[in-house]
Order: sequence, then structure tokens, then C-alpha cells
Amino acid sequence: MGRGNSIRIIGGRFRGRRLRFPSAAGLRPTADRLRETLFNWLQGEIDGAACLDLFAGSGALGLEALSRGAGFVRFVESAPAVVRQLRENLRLLDLQERAVVQRADGVRLARGPAGRCYDLVFLDPPYALRVLPALCSDLERNRWLARRAWIYLEQESRRPWFELPPGWRVHREARAGQAACRLVRRVTMAASKQSDESR
Repeated sequence: MGRGNSIRIIGGRFRGRRLRFPSAAGLRPTADRLRETLFNWLQGEIDGAACLDLFAGSGALGLEALSRGAGFVRFVESAPAVVRQLRENLRLLDLQERAVVQRADGVRLARGPAGRCYDLVFLDPPYALRVLPALCSDLERNRWLARRAWIYLEQESRRPWFELPPGWRVHREARAGQAACRLVRRVTMAASKQSDESR
């Protein structure tokens, strides 16, 4: 693996640390600029959070969350070589007790029961899959999300955004190169109704 196959942790305990990842079809680490923007938006929300990195790839988002104090991250990845490197990177950082790497297809996994609820979910599947709308519906229906969970969405910038599930609200959005992202907040229907009535 050359220098091109590495990510840099931007902030927190492991700030500046570079970690390697193997080449794999569709693997596209979230750009540094978008990661920095996202975690600035999430300032004060990461500490102790249970996180799900559903299309982990290089692990850039989940590792950044752990560096910044997340309590737990579940990395889901289907490519065996990528899974092995994720586990190795967690070992190098001595983070095995705060994370698990699961070899699975993220789309199929979201169609089943969660087993636990997550405070923060990263959804940046390979652009060619075009599965974000279905994923959002599956995560909501199958109870993957904490009551006021944060959901990060990333897709090609040329694609229009889709309608979110009821009770999801766009908090922030940004673009960088070919990528567009949104940070979405899940709110209870009662809280949403109360907010609307107060306007």
C-alpha cells in the first residue's frame, strides 16, 4: 500500500495519525474537508455516543469518532481485506474494547433487527449503489436509531436529495467536489409537533 492508501485522523486523541487501508471496489474515504465540517457540526455530541459506521471502508468516520471520544463504534464492511485492516488499525490504536468490526453487507443488515439503538449513524455507501433512501427507511422501521439520533448522509453532488422519513430534520448540509452531505436529526413526532406549534 502506498501513501495514497491512507487516511489521517483530523482531531481528538489521535489527531494527525495516519492509518493505511487496502484498495477495494467502491471504497472512497470521506474527504478531509467534509469530515472536518461534519465533526465541527457534531461538537459536543460525540462524547460517549454509540455509533454505527454502516459502510465503513477505510473506517475514516468511525475512527474519527473514536478519536473524539465516542463510547462505541460498530464498523460494518463486506470486503475481507478491508475488514482485516480495520481490525489491525483498531489494534494499533488500542481501541478494540470500544469497537467491533463486522463483516456483512450494510444494505442487508439494515433490513433486519438492530439489536441495539445508535446515537450516531454514518451512511456513505458507494455512490453506484444508490441505496440511501431505502437505508433510511430500513433503519427507521427496524429500530436502529436512538430517539434523537444523528444521521450523516453522503452522496454524489449531482444527485437531488430525497424525501426523508417522517420525524427526520436536516440540520446542516455541505458540498465538496463530487460529494454532497447532510447531517440529519431524528426527532420524536411529539417534539416535532410542539416545535411546529411554537412557530
